[in-house]
Amino acid sequence: MNSYNSALNKLKRNNISIKSETISTKDSLNRVLAKDVASPSNYPICDNTAFDGYAVSSKETNSLNVKKSQKFKIIKTLAAGDNPNIKKIPKFSAIEVMTGSIIQKPFDTIIPVEQAQLFSEDSKSKYIILKNKLKKNEYIRPAGSDFKKGDKIVKKGQFINSSHLLAFKTLGIEKVLVKKKPKLVFYPTGNELSENKKIPNWKIRNSNTSYLENYIKNLPVNFEVKKILRDDQSINFKKEITKNMNSRSDIVITSGAVSAGKFDFIPKIINKFKLKSMFKGVAIRPGKPIMFAKFKNNMCFFGLPGNPISSAACFRFFIIPFIFKSLGFAFEKPIMAKLKYKFKKKKKFTRFIKGKLIFTKKGEAVFEIIEGQESYKIKSFTKSNAWGVFNNGISEFKKGSYIDCYSMSGLNEFLIN
Repeated sequence: MNSYNSALNKLKRNNISIKSETISTKDSLNRVLAKDVASPSNYPICDNTAFDGYAVSSKETNSLNVKKSQKFKIIKTLAAGDNPNIKKIPKFSAIEVMTGSIIQKPFDTIIPVEQAQLFSEDSKSKYIILKNKLKKNEYIRPAGSDFKKGDKIVKKGQFINSSHLLAFKTLGIEKVLVKKKPKLVFYPTGNELSENKKIPNWKIRNSNTSYLENYIKNLPVNFEVKKILRDDQSINFKKEITKNMNSRSDIVITSGAVSAGKFDFIPKIINKFKLKSMFKGVAIRPGKPIMFAKFKNNMCFFGLPGNPISSAACFRFFIIPFIFKSLGFAFEKPIMAKLKYKFKKKKKFTRFIKGKLIFTKKGEAVFEIIEGQESYKIKSFTKSNAWGVFNNGISEFKKGSYIDCYSMSGLNEFLIN
């Protein structure tokens, strides 16, 4: 049986090839960049004011002190978005400015409105009185102080988020090169599954489909759900695999029918095709029967266990890393957390444990295992915010031991390289 790490290594060697496409930035949320995005210009483009106040030339204040003051005539008022060009600027002039208004020479420093001493000789002429030397660039946002032309905004291999979209819009970036969305096709299996609201005691609701459909909404993939494959439909499944090959699907996923029971037909059907690579069974819990195969045409297959928690764990720790690697998205780094309570497991197995990741007042990460780790129990899943991974090779984990913790979704940016 494969260890968890050896199974991951096989996945890394067999990732699928995904092409790139150019799309509008307004449609790029949650897509993976295929090329660095650089700033096309300085930002801010020009010097602008950080406060409401008055702009003057700092050079004209060099000789000022308490005994020698100077009146500066206010010749114009500028708001953000106003044209800053002024044809004639007499000596000792000032302009009234609002936050964000553009500043041009000879003006190069700002007196905040709260600090300005106003003076008026008549109803038309207004002045500010200065009694001290001013430094250049006070309360001014310099051009290029945020982004300089050519600076990287987002690196290749990153997920585009709403913060990136704000930068793209601000800097006038309308197109980006991203990885295409891989096509995933999902087949739930089993006579026991039902889509009905009311079901008899011998049936179960098709929760795996519902979970995966919602889980995957924020991922850059196209996810297509097919009709339930019943226990006597192995021939239909073989036909479906051929159809997916012809339609250039990237990944086919099933849930159920991968173990060793009488009606577990999935492995037999997959093995009838020419495969580049495959594994069946991994020393993990939950999810031991998981199956992976790569076909000759680049399409891949994942057979998930039918149990909802086993299926969720395998999707999180096998399919998500596989998709990310294929898209060129960096593998995540776990958070190292202290165990709140001791834990014991079989030495040769890796365990995926549902729990709560909390942070103490000192900033220390602590992982609390939630009661109810059996793979059929979903209550503990609803109370969890993280997975704890207890690696093989160790049987007993003492209280205070450090383990790797992962987000439930795989999209927590604090955990990404």
